[in-house]
Amino acid sequence: MRSAVRTAVLLAAALLASAPAASAQRDNATLRRPRADTLVPDTLPLRRAGVRVCAGGDVTLGTNLDTGWVWTASARAGYRVAAYPDPDSLLRPLRPLFADADVVLLNVEGAIGTGPAARKCAEGSTHCFAFRQPVATAAALRRVAPESAAVIGSVANNHARDAGPAGVGVTVRHLRAAGVRPTGADTLATEVVTAAGDTVAFLGFSQWAGPDPRDLAAVRRHVARAARRWPRVVVMMHMGAEGGGAQHTYDATEHFLGENRGNVVAFAHAAVESGAGLVIGAGPHVMRAAEQYRGGLIFYSLGNLLTYGPFSLREPLNRGAVACASLDSAGRPTDAVLRSTRQRPPGIAAPDPGARAAAAVDALSRADFPRTGVPVADDGTLLLAPADTLYAARRPARRRPSIRAPGPAGSPAVSRQRP
Repeated sequence: MRSAVRTAVLLAAALLASAPAASAQRDNATLRRPRADTLVPDTLPLRRAGVRVCAGGDVTLGTNLDTGWVWTASARAGYRVAAYPDPDSLLRPLRPLFADADVVLLNVEGAIGTGPAARKCAEGSTHCFAFRQPVATAAALRRVAPESAAVIGSVANNHARDAGPAGVGVTVRHLRAAGVRPTGADTLATEVVTAAGDTVAFLGFSQWAGPDPRDLAAVRRHVARAARRWPRVVVMMHMGAEGGGAQHTYDATEHFLGENRGNVVAFAHAAVESGAGLVIGAGPHVMRAAEQYRGGLIFYSLGNLLTYGPFSLREPLNRGAVACASLDSAGRPTDAVLRSTRQRPPGIAAPDPGARAAAAVDALSRADFPRTGVPVADDGTLLLAPADTLYAARRPARRRPSIRAPGPAGSPAVSRQRP
């Protein structure tokens, strides 16, 4: 009898002991990853794993080649507008947006220097602009980031040669002297070792300076060469049509002012397929979609971050963003956020509490890349899909016959696919 009672007691104890494990299994089976926009940042104040790269779009801190625009800007503003104010004062409001960066990447849209320069624009030209920023710009760009962070300045753009071919070398020297590491002047990647000892390689592409992004075979070769040496590769492209009519992204060649500006989707996909984990777009001067493709994250354009001078800053050209992404040891993004900015004439930038740029990216991503576009939460957080679900992704849309769509006022039509 006692043996039977003992057996019953032991059986009951075993059942009680197994109950928490079974409950835990049921809880785990129903556990869902919380939406990124429901997380409270202060709940877990731990540093993100991996390398934090924060990138901005086009940056021009005035021009000393042609200051005639100042008279028109002053008349509109009702006060005397400075031709090129202190660069630090222009960038200071944006510094908090880069506070958590290990590396900052910016598109340096124009030369840096002083003194005589080769003339770029013909007399009476209405579609030509020459930008050369004051020498103090280089040091100001370095100070936009925390002291512990590295700063990369891409000179792969259509204004790098505005002070002539020799001006590119002068710009690179000023950047290096200020502690900014240039990229995009040639086909070689720029290596960065972070304060924590992690390495990241950066490549800049444009058809005017640096490797030509329209040559996809060369793009694959240059990116793959970097990926073989470094686990984290970040690529910046300066390509695509420009202006308010260029917000949508198409898998087709774009044209602007008679120039073939390349196929941004083909370029970005080739870069990711060759080993890039993060691709940053600049050049269109407007925000564009974000896409996850085969484990990589692509921002097709981050718009105008800070463009002081003779620029149109009407909607949506006044919108920009700082995109921050954490890259793991394999170079793939694990989390990302868009921090929206806004400018007012003649180029005074500040964070935008209304987050209009992030909202635009959310809408454009859903419209232009229905299957691979990245949703953006109200707080700017990108709702990334797990990387292991992305490798079977195909191009986002079928190729269709192109049509001629109107470009910005005063410019030729832009070649696009039918929506």
